[in-house]
Amino acid sequence: MSRVKRGVTSHAKHKKILKRAKGFYGRRKNTIRTAKAAVDKAAQYAFRDRKAKKRNFRALWIQRINAAVREVAEGLTYSRFIDGLAKAGIEVDRKVLAELAISQPAAFKALVDQAQGALKAA
Repeated sequence: MSRVKRGVTSHAKHKKILKRAKGFYGRRKNTIRTAKAAVDKAAQYAFRDRKAKKRNFRALWIQRINAAVREVAEGLTYSRFIDGLAKAGIEVDRKVLAELAISQPAAFKALVDQAQGALKAA
């Protein structure tokens, strides 16, 4: 049986790593050993930060909703507003609420009024 020379597959694997390391600084972009470590670490950061991105956006939406609620309704906070929406049976996610608060203040005001009514009735 003839022996297998692995130069072609090694070169292809190295080329794949170096392509992913394009734009990195210093040796990290052109030396296979450091590039492989840098690419692996970058993949770990990317995985972690895809989760963190969702948390960050949710926090941003909550801040925007809270600011809008305090501006529209006197003495109403974010948590009381969300409680009021739940009691009124309105299911709107925070992303949509934040967008309504920015782009359609009248519609947001109507939701705030409904939430306040539900809080008073309960």
